[in-house]
Amino acid sequence: MRWLILAVIYIIVDLYAFQALRVFSKNVWVASFYFLISIIVIANLIYQFNQPNPNDGFGGGRGYAIGIFLAFFVAKIVLALVLLGEDFLRLPFAGFQKLFGSSESFSIPSRRKFISTVALGLAAIPFAGLLYGMVKGRYNFRVLRYTLYFDDLPESFDGYTISQISDVHSGSFDNKQKIQYGVDLLKEQESDLVVFTGDLVNNKASEMENWKDVFSQVNARDGVYSILGNHDYGDYTQWESPEAKKQNLQRLKDTHAEMGWKLMLNEHSLIERNGEQIAIVGVENWGIGGFKKAGDLQKAGSGLSSKDFKVLLSHDPSHWEEEVRKDEKHYHLTLSGHTHGMQFGIEIPGWLKWSPVQYRYKHWAGIYEEAGRYINVNRGFGFLAYPGRIGIWPEISVIELKKGPKPA
Repeated sequence: MRWLILAVIYIIVDLYAFQALRVFSKNVWVASFYFLISIIVIANLIYQFNQPNPNDGFGGGRGYAIGIFLAFFVAKIVLALVLLGEDFLRLPFAGFQKLFGSSESFSIPSRRKFISTVALGLAAIPFAGLLYGMVKGRYNFRVLRYTLYFDDLPESFDGYTISQISDVHSGSFDNKQKIQYGVDLLKEQESDLVVFTGDLVNNKASEMENWKDVFSQVNARDGVYSILGNHDYGDYTQWESPEAKKQNLQRLKDTHAEMGWKLMLNEHSLIERNGEQIAIVGVENWGIGGFKKAGDLQKAGSGLSSKDFKVLLSHDPSHWEEEVRKDEKHYHLTLSGHTHGMQFGIEIPGWLKWSPVQYRYKHWAGIYEEAGRYINVNRGFGFLAYPGRIGIWPEISVIELKKGPKPA
């Protein structure tokens, strides 16, 4: 049924968008070529989603089918919206002529070639952008650096650096050379600590088999700490039995250990320097809007006080909004991911920061601060569903902790 609904919507938009081409040519071969491409795009999408996929994810042919479909569909939506705007003017004008003009017949003015030209030009922007996002954007790794100041940071940790990656979604990868480049970029930062904040896979632990050798290269002086994200529990696929799902989760946990990562399951560890310490606290996934709430902040922080300096790893930034920022234990810095910045947006530092995901998540990318408590929402290392990124690039966050007040 879902495919039927999708096909009907696609056909309606397709027919309406086609009116822009008809202004330039009414040749039957032009129309045939246009609709042939439309049929191929939608047929390929349906075909790919009905083929066996070992990880039940969005990698390989499925991912590309989604990306190509989106490129054409979004472009046609733009065309349809422009033409719809023109029709809002054409129809009233025809009615006005019928009532007050000399002609007794009702006729709608022809579409203007100028409007159709503008529509085609506007439609080309998202079409080209979505294709670029698949070819170049998804592996366009960026290092984003932040310096955060805390009056109560232990003196021995002044200048301490933390590198963060999140949302690997290894089941979507298809280029080992590019992933190796991203991991090498992470290693080049030579941070004191590396953290991973959830969603190692799309659904199944087996997705990591071809990538363990790459990610096991990640190391740091104080180690690599990791947590689980909502996709890591295998909740978005069908399992032959509850036991199979349980075994998958255990296999994923073992994978963290095999790569030398310390997986934190509602617990904390202390890092010491010169008799001083900071706490690294890690919770399981906790999110609003129907996402799993396995995270237990009280259990993870048991034994810590408000005076202890704490860095919390929590996959979903809604956890910070709903619980963490108000917790009496005062979690100084929370590191999250989850949103991917929707893999689409516009960011001009100091001027503009926009993505559709901001209408779902208040904290969706970068650093946010409230009453001396900070959260960094990493834009993600990988990608999901749409196999690309536009304007919101894959990110390695590097955060330096400094003691003292923030400079004016």
